[in-house]
Amino acid sequence: MLRISIPSNGPSKINFSSFMNYLLPVPPKGIDNEVNNDAVLLFDNEEEVRVYTDKLKQLPGSHKKIGNEIINTITRLVPSLRAKSPTL
Repeated sequence: MLRISIPSNGPSKINFSSFMNYLLPVPPKGIDNEVNNDAVLLFDNEEEVRVYTDKLKQLPGSHKKIGNEIINTITRLVPSLRAKSPTL
């Protein structure tokens, strides 16, 4: 299982509550909430991460900005995705 932790005090300011408040798409294996409200995105493999980021790219309107922030955080934390896919 691949766990990508998005720190709530990071540059994107995205936390577990952001996913609920903005009704953002949830990764295939879900999201864990850590004690400090960090969001941990759960995937089986990198392919699921790619599919998830593609889904985030399709978000409309005001959700697009937060979707892009999540994508940027994922690519910072999982640089192998950026190297394998020029679309990330």
